[in-house]
Amino acid sequence: MIEVLRAGALTTVQDQGRPGWAHLGVPRSGALDPAALRLANRLVGNDEHAAGLEITVTGCTLRFTRAVAVALTGAPADVVVEWRAGSAQRRPGDVGRPLALPAGAVLRVGPARAGVRTWLAVSGGIAVEPVLGSRATDTLSGLGPPPLRDGDRLPVGTPAGPPAPVDLAVTRPVPDELRLTVRPGPRQDWFTPEALDVLCRTAYTVSPDSNRVGARLAGAAVTRAVAGELLSEGLVLGAVQVPPDGRPLVFLADHPTTGGYPVIGVVDDVTPLAQARPGTTVTFHGPQR
Repeated sequence: MIEVLRAGALTTVQDQGRPGWAHLGVPRSGALDPAALRLANRLVGNDEHAAGLEITVTGCTLRFTRAVAVALTGAPADVVVEWRAGSAQRRPGDVGRPLALPAGAVLRVGPARAGVRTWLAVSGGIAVEPVLGSRATDTLSGLGPPPLRDGDRLPVGTPAGPPAPVDLAVTRPVPDELRLTVRPGPRQDWFTPEALDVLCRTAYTVSPDSNRVGARLAGAAVTRAVAGELLSEGLVLGAVQVPPDGRPLVFLADHPTTGGYPVIGVVDDVTPLAQARPGTTVTFHGPQR
């Protein structure tokens, strides 16, 4: 078992998500950076679809009741292993490197020094009950286990293989500015002819109102040419929806499957937004020809 001593601001169980259920109103969910979680799983010898933890900004503290291997990827953070809570026996760890923990060890993951999210894999994976084929926490629909709270206990599965024989794995750096490729969306006719140019010429910043559902952006308003609202229609990962205030919203892993605001474009890869703190600069550009 894993005992949660300090859950942090938002720590959730995540895997590669539950694709194929959008027709029932269920988004894919899963890790906001799927590759980072896959890497963490490889480092501890797990199948890439094993469930781990997505830790947001403030870190967390966990106790392991059996000997395990763990690995962290994503945002850099200070990592300390204690032989027991409050013990003077401790050693530092590294993001991007497998760590062997004895039974009873306490893992302290500090606040992210840059970026937002760190992913933790445990040998054997987090073995909570799957829902629709996935163990992922969906913060919008409520499917999957709830976000972790202090005092929670999480089951751990049987290890599938030994940890990877590496000293350190290179993880994706956290950029100071994001440049996202956007393709025209299905409702360009609801916007003025220059609206897409405005979107691509503006340096937006990530709003504090952002979460796993979507990244809200502050900056120049995108002007609509059609008043009123649409009937609800399908939404996909990366859809750039424009509410009445004209400020774009980029949908992320826990996005709704339908919405009534027009979509001006679709971002090719939203993974960089997983590490975008409030105030991060975001610019858009069209696909390279």
